[in-house]
Amino acid sequence: MQTTSKTVANKELLLDTSETKRKKHFQLIDKTYSNNTESDYTEKIEALGKNFDYSSNSSSYWGERELSTLYGTPLYEEASTSQKLALNHLYWVGQYQHTAAAESNTMLYNQVTSGVFTKLGGYQTLCQELDLETHQERFHIGTFQRIGYKTKVALLGKQSLGNSLHKKLAKPNTSLLGKLKLPQNKESWSSFQESTFRAITKLMHRQNADYYSRFLEERGVESIPTTTDGLAGVTASLSAFKFLTLNWGSSPFMAAQYYSARMIANMSLKAYEHRFFRQFKELERKNDFIPAPLQVSYYHLLDEAFHTTMSHVISQEVYKDFPKPTAYEKLLSNIIIYRLQSGLLNGLSGGLPVTFRDDTSFMTSYYRLLTSPLFGMSSSDAIYWLEKCLCQEHEGFHLNLKYQQSLLSDMQKFFGRLDYLWPVNREMRLMAAGGSIEQAIQRNKSAFVKFAGAVV
Repeated sequence: MQTTSKTVANKELLLDTSETKRKKHFQLIDKTYSNNTESDYTEKIEALGKNFDYSSNSSSYWGERELSTLYGTPLYEEASTSQKLALNHLYWVGQYQHTAAAESNTMLYNQVTSGVFTKLGGYQTLCQELDLETHQERFHIGTFQRIGYKTKVALLGKQSLGNSLHKKLAKPNTSLLGKLKLPQNKESWSSFQESTFRAITKLMHRQNADYYSRFLEERGVESIPTTTDGLAGVTASLSAFKFLTLNWGSSPFMAAQYYSARMIANMSLKAYEHRFFRQFKELERKNDFIPAPLQVSYYHLLDEAFHTTMSHVISQEVYKDFPKPTAYEKLLSNIIIYRLQSGLLNGLSGGLPVTFRDDTSFMTSYYRLLTSPLFGMSSSDAIYWLEKCLCQEHEGFHLNLKYQQSLLSDMQKFFGRLDYLWPVNREMRLMAAGGSIEQAIQRNKSAFVKFAGAVV
């Protein structure tokens, strides 16, 4: 197929990155990659994971006491010293379980977007940094999972690794799609869906055909890659993320836009991980024992600082190298940020500090915790305490609101600079509206009634 003069002109505009016109963000990318390559934080994280022994770390807090599951609730006030230690450890495990899921997202979408930047030319160092990040994430995830597994088995028993209660609470599919007369065979439906996604994406990004991700290109007609946890688990369906995979891999602007979504994960992580970092420095200053998980948090923040810098520079500066987004790209970008606000940042947890979602999604986990050997409650006692912890005002809600307000300010500063976003996203209005203890409790009450009825 002949390349049109318009395509050539477009490509020349995209590739205007000669040595004489190198921008500041190229210098920052070069410096970040150099510093990341020379660091040994990933190796230290890997070693800490391989050598982790729970019993050697069980008698110390793995962070400030307020970074504990159910901190500030009536139950926490009644808990024994050993139970409070366990709640502190389980908070660390839970947060890094979520981080591991988010980093599995990163591994995929680094490759998808790097495949676009590779096609552009002139972004070799950026692509090398993204490849290095993907390599590092594998070791991060392995360590988080290893520490999490050993800790949960030690505190809750192996039965905690299953989740049969979810089956009891599962609901039949009553969505509109479920009622439509679409292909009944799962493989046929998936194939039909993916073909439709490919056709739409190809049409909407037809002017960027030369930049279709090499990563996706090499997969050919294989199933569209996606992930099921992390951002994908709370903001949109699996099929929606398949559609996003294609879009993030189909144009330079959308490839850069992905990093504004990734920045939400980076900033959310830093909101609590920086407190672990400070605790590490305080113990180090006093020459006190530093538990292995806290060391992991310390080195992970240092590793992730490189990743956060890349999210920032790509989403804030690199996207300006490319032609302005089309109306379709603006629409999709805004829907993505809106959904991330709605799924990740639109509430307040009463039981998990630095978590800005209502407790609806966590009730099953809380219930299983209270009925585990750690607390040994009957079903009725667990329901009683859940109601007190989630449906009544307490210190935990107020502490979380302080964290929420701090992160909201940072989010507004970051997204306020993206001129293609709607005001609701630039100003993070959904997140701002979620900072209400009264509303959080009301939503918890509604969800609790349904939950209690299902398990009792």
